[in-house]
Amino acid sequence: MNSVSVAGVRKGQLSRAQLIVAATLGNALEFFDFTVYSFFALTIGKLFFPTMSSYGQLLASVATFGVGFVMRPLGGVVIGAYADRAGRKPAMTLTIFLMALGCTLIGLAPTYAQIGIAAPVIIVFARLLQGFSAGGEVGASTTLLIEAGTPANRGLLGSMQFASQGVGVSLGALTAAVLTTCLTPAALMSWGWRVPFLLGIAIAPIGMWIRRRIDEQAAPRAHHDANAQMKSAQTKNAARAPVLAVLRDHGARAALGTLLTIGSTVTAYVVTFYMPTYAIHELKVPAPTALLAGLVSGVVTFLVGPLAGWLSDRLSRRALIFWPRVAVVVLIYPAFLWLSSAPDAARLLITVGGLSVLLALQAAPSITMLPEMFPRAVRATGMAIVYSIGVAIFGGFAQAIATWLIKATGNLLAPAWYVMACVAISCLALPFIRDLTGKPLED
Repeated sequence: MNSVSVAGVRKGQLSRAQLIVAATLGNALEFFDFTVYSFFALTIGKLFFPTMSSYGQLLASVATFGVGFVMRPLGGVVIGAYADRAGRKPAMTLTIFLMALGCTLIGLAPTYAQIGIAAPVIIVFARLLQGFSAGGEVGASTTLLIEAGTPANRGLLGSMQFASQGVGVSLGALTAAVLTTCLTPAALMSWGWRVPFLLGIAIAPIGMWIRRRIDEQAAPRAHHDANAQMKSAQTKNAARAPVLAVLRDHGARAALGTLLTIGSTVTAYVVTFYMPTYAIHELKVPAPTALLAGLVSGVVTFLVGPLAGWLSDRLSRRALIFWPRVAVVVLIYPAFLWLSSAPDAARLLITVGGLSVLLALQAAPSITMLPEMFPRAVRATGMAIVYSIGVAIFGGFAQAIATWLIKATGNLLAPAWYVMACVAISCLALPFIRDLTGKPLED
């Protein structure tokens, strides 16, 4: 009996480890594919919007980056509902396939000089497809991770989703920095910018193969008595129409979750993705140096994210979200002021690194708290809806808004004001969200 029991435990441990690796690796690949666009925003602007001014090219390019977020809510709804009905694993396999298709379209797209107005149309369509995929990825993968955990380690497992985003961002920034350093400007404009998107196509089959091998049943369900095992009419309806169930039965939770998402996503997309473009275009920092800022942010996210998740299991998700957000509101304006007063590599990397620490401390527990808000039958759908809507409205267009604010006000510090306002408003949701730190999930 004892040997059989031990063997069963080892098998379960192996399945759970495979599940975590598959969820996080696939998510890292997704974020590499989706975010690498931002590191080539200036180059893409020149190639696909050449008839505009320098400012117009940049604004059009970052707006096209934001367009990908428009489809996130739809992708979150469709793929999230699919994950709740068919399972987390098939939904995550689908997202990688769609992301790879978007990479194919961007990597092989003819430029404006070759086919005219059809060129930016192809890029916009590809970003819409990638946004649809990313909207479903976060809901399915995060839900799978927290359901694989226990009340004692759920925050740590959920933080792996955020940490894996850091891996994807780091790879994207590193690829961009290497290409920018090793290639001449002419070669980068001619073909070099396509390399990361073509790499995204090549690595997608690896992610799909890994995800098809995972055992979704490694994520344990809560124990029930005989009565609890009988599905209620509400649960049956949720299984058939999870989107309607979220909006009808959990509308207040969805609204609070969306509000909570704003603080993390605006901070992330300004600090991690906009800062390299800001440094190059506004502060005139050399491109290879500016791209290192994205790499630093990704590495900090990867290292600090799990620590924040571990702390959230021992302290409180609410407290660990609130206090770093207060620090962001207090420090981001002085940080922008210090950087813009004498921009150089050291100040840029210190600013991005410090703000990324605060981002990771609050974002990791936040991404765990969101799926914890919903019962299992609609958990992936609920998570996908609140995350994708918050990211689509405020995060996706953060770069475009920051660029426009600088132009409209003539003030290089305008992006800091935008972050401060969004983070402060987002904190209003915290007192009304139930904190399940150390408690079982609602099933």
